[in-house]
Amino acid sequence: MAARFRLTPILLVLCLALGSACTPTVNLADPSRPRFLGSYASYPGDTSAAPIRIVAFNVKLGRRIDRAIEVLESDSLRGADIVTLEEMTDVGADRIARGLHMNYVYYPSFIHPTDHTYFGPAVLSRWPIVRSWKLFLPHRSRTRGQIRTATAADVVIRGDTTRVYAVHLETPSGASDAARADQARTIMADVGDFEGPVVIAGDFNSYGVGLVFAHAGYRWLTKYLEHTISFFAWDHIFVRGLEPVRADYSSAGVVRNVRGASDHHPVWAVVVPAPNASGTVTTEAKARAPKSP
Repeated sequence: MAARFRLTPILLVLCLALGSACTPTVNLADPSRPRFLGSYASYPGDTSAAPIRIVAFNVKLGRRIDRAIEVLESDSLRGADIVTLEEMTDVGADRIARGLHMNYVYYPSFIHPTDHTYFGPAVLSRWPIVRSWKLFLPHRSRTRGQIRTATAADVVIRGDTTRVYAVHLETPSGASDAARADQARTIMADVGDFEGPVVIAGDFNSYGVGLVFAHAGYRWLTKYLEHTISFFAWDHIFVRGLEPVRADYSSAGVVRNVRGASDHHPVWAVVVPAPNASGTVTTEAKARAPKSP
């Protein structure tokens, strides 16, 4: 059953003043549905020495999908192995995956109160997605009451499983820095005893939350990039068991020309397996992964 948020008297007064900005959100509380999947990738050959390209892009409310596809096909982003998308709709996630010839999984977090569409993060990959789930994050928004979720997926890249989280943490108006730190720790706790490479990417609505991941041993690949929205650097990529392909900070970047697709700028990073990093893959995953041509 969809969960609704009840406004307190103080919030009600504020929301009447702000209008639709405080419209309560319909949360999608079922952990297993709705779920949207698509398999549109032509699996690359076994190029084991090739680096892995990761992209994170918040496509504002999933409205300008054709322009988003153009951006994601631009030089810095073209040929990504993993893409996380935020503020996605079911239609938008499928169209982008089709346009880029990628596989995808999408679990919406809630129904957006003004656009009345599904809203949430998606994972896209040109490699097989063998398992996925919806991760609920703590702390409802103090304005609209939405519950944030991450979309998690196990992706088999050249025989090894990489765990990917598409993330969109709560906004500064909806939650405190401490609440976003709790949301970050919830994602890392979900990794549990998984031994393979991990990618956590998306819109974190914070720069400082990067310290939470860094203190836990994750590489903050986008730490030194400039703003990704307005004056803020809120879009990031964190990894474990992977390292930048070069050590001079040229292995990550921001795309400035978004062609009107969003108010966010996508970020990217190119990585390789870290020395001595283990990449585990289950027997079930091996059985389900298509063979490279």
